Amino acid sequence: MSARGLRIAPLTPARWDDFVTLFGPRGACAGCWCMWPRRTSAEPTSNGDMNRRAMRRIVAAGEPPGLLAYAAGKPVGWIAVAPRAAYRRLARSRVLAAVDAQPVWSAPCFFVARAWRGRGVTVALLRAAARWAAARGARLLEGYPIDPGRRRYAPTFAWHGLATAFRAAGFHEVARRSPTRPIMRRALRRGSGARG
Repeated sequence: MSARGLRIAPLTPARWDDFVTLFGPRGACAGCWCMWPRRTSAEPTSNGDMNRRAMRRIVAAGEPPGLLAYAAGKPVGWIAVAPRAAYRRLARSRVLAAVDAQPVWSAPCFFVARAWRGRGVTVALLRAAARWAAARGARLLEGYPIDPGRRRYAPTFAWHGLATAFRAAGFHEVARRSPTRPIMRRALRRGSGARG
């Protein structure tokens, strides 16, 4: 089954249990619960229970921190998307530091259920994130994927996404301070979702 029939919806309090189902008892990537980009390197990120509670508070606060992809009513994918300022780790990163002074939204993290990897879920989530951000007034959506070149890269470690998926979703590279970590952007237009 391909990603064509996916339904994508914001992570609201009513969908919290779906998020937990997708992330599983270990919280996706080593108990991160998608809190890694929201904390600085000086803050602990290895405590799965603490991360889960922190993410639940963010969801309960009202503004969805990302989008869930569903197939046949079951959650199969996740993308974090919010204004770049929500991701404090980025501000202190030499490699992922701001490219310029333009206000951008960021999509720093993904998680796709094992059975759905390699089926275009990440591309579908990126396109949906572009529409979501544009509807909230964003003019630029940015991501920080891995670009392994011709080397094979294990999907388990591709939580930032792969550059090929970003390109397929209409993003282009705007900076590269590390051989494998481009910064990629897509220009957005309110109402239509995106351009480019």
